[in-house]
Amino acid sequence: VNNNASQYILKLSGTLWSPKMDFHPPFLMLMPVPLGVETESVITIIPQNFIRQSRITVKLPELELADGTRTCPFSVQFPEGQDIVLSSDGTANELTCYISFRSSKPMSFLGEMLFIDQEEN
Repeated sequence: VNNNASQYILKLSGTLWSPKMDFHPPFLMLMPVPLGVETESVITIIPQNFIRQSRITVKLPELELADGTRTCPFSVQFPEGQDIVLSSDGTANELTCYISFRSSKPMSFLGEMLFIDQEEN
């Protein structure tokens, strides 16, 4: 600095936090209903450590029935949108998600629905 040939060492350190989503409730149990009747539940998605806006999508499981046919009896709706939006203080908005199930054939299911952001996290 100022034509001084001295060397300066600058050390930087930091922590990188991976984006994640918490769910409330942490698991979902839909009530048994008669065939052809829809059952629905609401979950809240709580995004954490997102540094930019992101869009959430859901990979729904496809189930195989006893007769070999495949079906996806689940549907998902985001009534207030699927975008994680950061506020001025760096926190992200919570998302409301409606998950519903309807089947014309008897079935039960224990498995996962995958909620991912646009970067496949």
